[in-house]
Amino acid sequence: MASHAAAVHHGPPPGYGAVGKFDRVMVGLITFLASEIMLFGAFFTAFFYVKYSTPFYQHTGFPPEPYEFPKDSTGINTAILISSSFTMHWALVSVKRNNRTGLTLGLAVTLALGLTFLGLQMREYHDVGFTPETGAFASTFFCLTGLHGTHVFVGATLLAIALVRSLRGHYSVENHMGVELTGIYWHFVDLVWVILYTTVYIL
Repeated sequence: MASHAAAVHHGPPPGYGAVGKFDRVMVGLITFLASEIMLFGAFFTAFFYVKYSTPFYQHTGFPPEPYEFPKDSTGINTAILISSSFTMHWALVSVKRNNRTGLTLGLAVTLALGLTFLGLQMREYHDVGFTPETGAFASTFFCLTGLHGTHVFVGATLLAIALVRSLRGHYSVENHMGVELTGIYWHFVDLVWVILYTTVYIL
């Protein structure tokens, strides 16, 4: 009787296990994303400060002639990244329905779209017509878009890991934390880009 009471007293709380572990990891991811929001917030603040508080750009426009941000080609790239959110959602829904084919294809297509986005962004850097040394507008442009590109690369790495694990049969209906967390991070990266494209390229 005493040993049973001790086991009850010292054992894990009811319901603790995979769900408890998932909750801890989820809290960690949310905390990490909160810090990322503050990081991007600092870069956006620098961009808007240069754009609206610098007398030179108030007179010449932002960016000054003859430079311009490539709205059309980047719009296509934006559509590619937004599409990747749908394929990521497809992968997550598939693993919850025990559809391994949908999971693998969803992750593979999302990874391909992410790498395509990075490739087109590198081409944009090559063809844009200015460099970080051109002026303050160019420095903030490359820093902000480059920071996001770095996050896309990290997300693509996570997608590649999840894809390999899915091919090895590591995920199931009950255990798919890796897909869940990768999906949340990828949606965050996509959302940041929509905000970035709207404020930097359009406005």
